Amino acid sequence: MKKMTDYDKYIPVAKPIIYEKVREYVCKAIDEKALSGTFGNYIDKFEQKFSEFVKSDFAISTTNGTNALHTALVALNIGKGDEVLVQSLTNMATAFAVSYTGAKVIPVDSYLKTGNINPKLIENLISKKTKAIIVVHLFGHPVDMDMIVSVAKKHNLLIIEDCAEAHGAKYKGKNLGTIGDIGCYSFYANKILSTGEGGMVVTNNENLAMRCRSIKNLQYGTENRFNHSGIGFNYRMSNITAAIGCAQLENIDYVIKRKRYIANMYNILLKGIKNLILPVEENYAFNVYWVYHIICKDNLTGKRNALMEKLNYYKIQTRESFWPINRQDAYKNQFIGKDFNCPVANFIGENGFYIPSGPDISDKEINRTVKAIKLSIQDVIT
Repeated sequence: MKKMTDYDKYIPVAKPIIYEKVREYVCKAIDEKALSGTFGNYIDKFEQKFSEFVKSDFAISTTNGTNALHTALVALNIGKGDEVLVQSLTNMATAFAVSYTGAKVIPVDSYLKTGNINPKLIENLISKKTKAIIVVHLFGHPVDMDMIVSVAKKHNLLIIEDCAEAHGAKYKGKNLGTIGDIGCYSFYANKILSTGEGGMVVTNNENLAMRCRSIKNLQYGTENRFNHSGIGFNYRMSNITAAIGCAQLENIDYVIKRKRYIANMYNILLKGIKNLILPVEENYAFNVYWVYHIICKDNLTGKRNALMEKLNYYKIQTRESFWPINRQDAYKNQFIGKDFNCPVANFIGENGFYIPSGPDISDKEINRTVKAIKLSIQDVIT
């Protein structure tokens, strides 16, 4: 029987690290029969610890990152007849949360180097109906927030920060989610802080925090609990999920350190490959490199899929970049005209992909991945 070698093993894009304290905290919650989202010590503890981590005054847990965004938008009174500017290159949960409210999504193009929203394009897309801007700190790299804040103040717009991919990232030393009016995080299985599913809204505005807490908990009445003050949602995080969050949060600094180490190693090993655009860290940014995302260019343009197929042959898992909002079937025929074309986002969507960069990847696996990339490029362009 043939002995399995390292080259026979598949290297995944990412898998979560589950720390030993997770078992301890979850078992304690189970022993206390504190399972739901209405009672149990871990919910308050996780919210408090996470607010301390991002240095926000308030944190409100939710069932997932999409619901965190929806809760935030409803709390900001965004609804039918409003328009919300949204970075076109993002996970579609960002856009869908806007659509849940009845508001209209307006896609904004990106910078090529970071994939993040290009603030210089925003003013041309503002109308009398524009109420807010959602910025997405894509792949862990902060958006250039000074320009966003300046435009928002000039036009009296709200700012929602989608930080689903950016736990621990900073803009000019300031934690993301605390620069705009409200920030939203996801704790999905592949995130830097993972609870399987789960989300969090953060803000420094007490009234907004109270609104979010009510909205995500069915908007129960104050005098008569079952006389609801408005239409709310059951977006409560369970105490079990919060227990996982508390344990995982204890190790988040290590995960971020690992992510930056992995990215630096890839940067060194892939430097000099002229037909790839590698991730950057702008001088205003502390990038947490949620994923290591690269873009094909020059004689690799249009050959992304072929390159990914070759890497799969070498047992290296990859994922294509997000498909831009302006080209989604879900919004077919809504974005017609040059203002909605988003050529940079389109280019990244067609040519971008990311490679294995989970926190438990070994140096040996990184080297093997780089070798496979170089061999695959040769195979694709020759």
